Amino acid sequence: MAKVVVTASLKEEIFKRFKAASEKIFLQMKSLEHNPHKGKALGHVAGIVIKELKYEKYRFYFITDGHVLKFGTDDELAALLIKFVRMSDKKNQQKIIDEIKTILKSMGFDAL
Repeated sequence: MAKVVVTASLKEEIFKRFKAASEKIFLQMKSLEHNPHKGKALGHVAGIVIKELKYEKYRFYFITDGHVLKFGTDDELAALLIKFVRMSDKKNQQKIIDEIKTILKSMGFDAL
């Protein structure tokens, strides 16, 4: 079973914006523990895959190890870490994806 982590700033933003519906969003995020292949792949930076889950008009972006996701055994998938990092509406989608890529590259993932 993969491990799903949500950044503290994203949790606060979800609670603030969605209030009661936030429970549905977190359940959808936690569903990745049992089905880590879920979500649409948007890009990758040196083996780190950026994917999204949709809820109404909002997108929730997460990153994970693309190699383990694609070729991993059941044991490797069980140790997989999925981290939700940002959210956006449809109009800011490309801006947020580019920001995530820039942050990953600044952390040194582009050289891998």
